[in-house]
Amino acid sequence: MSPFLTALIASGTILIIILSTDLGTRQVTNMRMLRSILAVVIVLALFVHTLPVEGNDPSLQLAGIGAGVICGLVAAALLPAHRDASGEIYTKGGIGYALVWAVLSAARVLFAYGSEHWFSEGIIRFSIDYKLSGQDVYSNAFVFMALAMVLTRTAALLNKRRRLHAQPLLSADNTGQRQGSSAGMH
Repeated sequence: MSPFLTALIASGTILIIILSTDLGTRQVTNMRMLRSILAVVIVLALFVHTLPVEGNDPSLQLAGIGAGVICGLVAAALLPAHRDASGEIYTKGGIGYALVWAVLSAARVLFAYGSEHWFSEGIIRFSIDYKLSGQDVYSNAFVFMALAMVLTRTAALLNKRRRLHAQPLLSADNTGQRQGSSAGMH
């Protein structure tokens, strides 16, 4: 499968899953986290057929993972979490969150398309100069980037849930007293 088709299907699939589970106010549940992890496993199984390890192939694939972790942290920062009065944890995914995922997904697909149609000679020269084995290493780097982004976002959500569950649940009376005492401090 070409890098473009791989990027299109993998990025589109992940984008749909993430946006459908994260946009709006959503409860942080084990099933929500499991869906993301299952998506990662399925995408890996469908799109990563080889693991090129010649020349600088591992470096490019690791760069994809590193970029995915950074992008996942940015996305997670745009997905605030809160605890409601019953103690349940919710996130609120808005337009900024959706834009990060959409822009990065589109960028992966656009780069893959460009590498086949607009700057294929440049990619070939780059691959030769930097000892990269070919299209599988690029496809893997794109897939690994998307998957690292999903896993980082999932880890961040689990961490937010853990931190919020560790905080004591305040009653309405305690909340009012706390707000009143902190308002006098400003």
